[in-house]
Amino acid sequence: MSKGGGKGHTPREAKDDLKSTQQLSVIDALSEGPIVGPVNGLQSVLINNTPVVDADGNSNIHGVTVVYQVGETPQAPLEGFEASGAETVLGVEVKHDNPVTRTVVSENVDRLRFTFGVQMLQETTDKGDRNPSSVNLLIQFQRSGIWNTEFDITINGKITTQYLASVVADNLPPRPFSVRMVRVTPDSTTDRLQNKTLWSSYTEIIDIRQGYPGTAVAGLLVDAEQFGSQQVTRNYHLRGRIFQVPSNYDPDTRTYTGLWDGAFKPAYTNNPAWCTMDKLTHPRYGLGRRIGGADVDKWALYAIAQYCDQPVPDGFGGTEPRMTLNAYITTQRKAYDVLADFCSVMRCMPVWNGCKMTFIQDRPSDKAWTYTNGNVVGGRFKYSFSALKDRHNAVEVRYTDPLNGWQTSTELVEDHASQARYGRNLLKMDAFGCTSRGQAHRTGLWVMMTELLETQTVDFSVGAEGLRHTPGDIIEVCDNDYAGASVGGRITDLDISTRTLTLDREITLPESGATTLNIVGPDGKPFSTEIQSQPAPDRVVTKVLPETVQPYSIWGLKLPSLKRRLFRCVRIKENDDGTYAITALQHVPEKESIVDNGAHFDPLPGTTNSIIPPAVQHLTVSTDNDSTLYQAKAKWGTPRVVKDVRFVVRLTTGSGNEGDPVRLVTTATTSETEYAFHELPLGDYTLTVRAINGYGQQGEPASVAFSIQAPEAPSTIEMTPGYFQITVTPHQTVYDASVQYEFWYSATQLATAADIQSKAQYLGVGSFWIKDGLKPLHDAWFYVRSVNLAGKSVFAEASGRPGMTRKGIWIFLRD
Repeated sequence: MSKGGGKGHTPREAKDDLKSTQQLSVIDALSEGPIVGPVNGLQSVLINNTPVVDADGNSNIHGVTVVYQVGETPQAPLEGFEASGAETVLGVEVKHDNPVTRTVVSENVDRLRFTFGVQMLQETTDKGDRNPSSVNLLIQFQRSGIWNTEFDITINGKITTQYLASVVADNLPPRPFSVRMVRVTPDSTTDRLQNKTLWSSYTEIIDIRQGYPGTAVAGLLVDAEQFGSQQVTRNYHLRGRIFQVPSNYDPDTRTYTGLWDGAFKPAYTNNPAWCTMDKLTHPRYGLGRRIGGADVDKWALYAIAQYCDQPVPDGFGGTEPRMTLNAYITTQRKAYDVLADFCSVMRCMPVWNGCKMTFIQDRPSDKAWTYTNGNVVGGRFKYSFSALKDRHNAVEVRYTDPLNGWQTSTELVEDHASQARYGRNLLKMDAFGCTSRGQAHRTGLWVMMTELLETQTVDFSVGAEGLRHTPGDIIEVCDNDYAGASVGGRITDLDISTRTLTLDREITLPESGATTLNIVGPDGKPFSTEIQSQPAPDRVVTKVLPETVQPYSIWGLKLPSLKRRLFRCVRIKENDDGTYAITALQHVPEKESIVDNGAHFDPLPGTTNSIIPPAVQHLTVSTDNDSTLYQAKAKWGTPRVVKDVRFVVRLTTGSGNEGDPVRLVTTATTSETEYAFHELPLGDYTLTVRAINGYGQQGEPASVAFSIQAPEAPSTIEMTPGYFQITVTPHQTVYDASVQYEFWYSATQLATAADIQSKAQYLGVGSFWIKDGLKPLHDAWFYVRSVNLAGKSVFAEASGRPGMTRKGIWIFLRD
């Protein structure tokens, strides 16, 4: 047996005996004050996106202390935060031959705190043991040009992760001065010794207890050990600014009691109307140094605020306020941009009306005035329409999602019917200050429905009546030309006792359904009444007729088959001739119910001219001879007769496949239900016909394919023998009356078409042919082809002998 060569060794690792004992102490400026404060204690404090306390009250992060001041003026300093510090993060490695130097310049600094440490500290022996090690650092101040050591630091022990420690220097040189950190221990040149040193940060400390008046602050103390080398982030879930709200407003229940006297009281609210009022009038962060409370239309904001507070379905079986604003503004921006963002939450726009800042909100309201062809300049309305590319039917709305850790989520809103007709047109947008998925959905739906439903703009000019309303008011347009019916004008005479009105034009009432007459008197107040009877084409008897109605008052007709055409005035401009130019955008009041309550409406047309022309049906094409011209004749019908409808005829050729693209042959417009094409070349064709009315609206098209080709050759040739003659009768598989036949005769059989045309006898054209003078007992060869004005077929061959009798043979031999 051989002897052993020595004992084995199992590597050993010493325990980590270094422990960071740093405590993070930080004061966060949260907001302009005063605010309410955290929503739910430590559950509203998130460190590295983790709540300090969970919903059940269990601690997720231990050793955390948070104190608040809500931003009163004045307010006491935070307890436990007697000094203020500004930390400068370095995170640089300190090497033996390269000290790290920084300069301190602030005269207000009383002390300096240095944070330093090692990335890892251990030494591995030749046998694999991992043992403690040590490293030496110096912190030096430059005094009178000489570097003096303030701290001689030795870190001794073992740790396999980052280790940080801190020291505080009290006796500081006159400012400015330089400070440096020096590594005394030589740098490691092997992986077996891990002792890299770093200067993590330094903090300039001012020994003063600051109250931060007018600023909401939070002081946080936490043991930094549990975060290791991670940077500690803080987030707070707060109820924010306390604003001035109406004195009759309860922000908790979002209700208004009685009439408002115009006075305000302080309270927390996230109603966007009162947030906007604060931004406009606050002298520090708002426009309060430029405009005052009297320059803002608080009564308009009061109505908007009530609209915002109304409960609507949240999409999950409950309700929520129609609009709330939960925004955190951290950067300086242009005032108008911020105001536009605030107004976007309320579906409104800011307007300076010459006296004060007011607001126009997109919501249903009563009309202010009615315009007809009888009270506008020239009796004309000019319409324009939004471009198809501006009508989005899919919207991606980005919003702040509390259920996603307050990160951004996206809500998709789509209109599938519009996408099926026009294709998908996507808009991406941000919902400002939105923290509700339901509100994000309504925001996207409102934008989409606005673009899809409110597509018209109307421009017209009026006299002094243009001043009867202001921008933002709803007006009604009764345009006879657009409606295709008499729907507006002036009253020429009236009889109050019989409630009879004589109108300036004849009107046609429907056989069924209630018809309403809208009247605007000289006082500008609109009035609506039902029409009971029509004794004459230009006279009506109303159910009620107020005494304020006078001759030449404006009237408008509401027919049960037509919707009211409402517009919102956005501009009134004085012209050089004393008239006023008005611009208004289409207003669809049903949009509110569609957006907020998910309602569905079958919209009525605004004009009888909008009736879509009927579809073309029973489209056929026949080919025939027409004098000396070849003709393809198309015929069609419609399910109903519509006045002033024409038909667009479009003829194309080509299959559309590769190498054979579709090509337009001709197009035409006709008022008849048939059309003839002349001199068409041979080929395959597709005919498309669709109806179109005088407004350019088109009905559903109909198409049919047909061919113009040379006729087919005779399928059979019937040979009937006669007395020294043969009757030749061609036949086709399908009879075509337009086809004739060419007849050729030869005493011998011929092989090619060229031989036939050069050697055979051409007999003529007809439907049959009788060839006489034939020799008996001899074969006769006939060559026949079909012909029409489009072309000629190939030859068909047939042969036969004439019939003979004895007497006939005797006469033939004698002669």
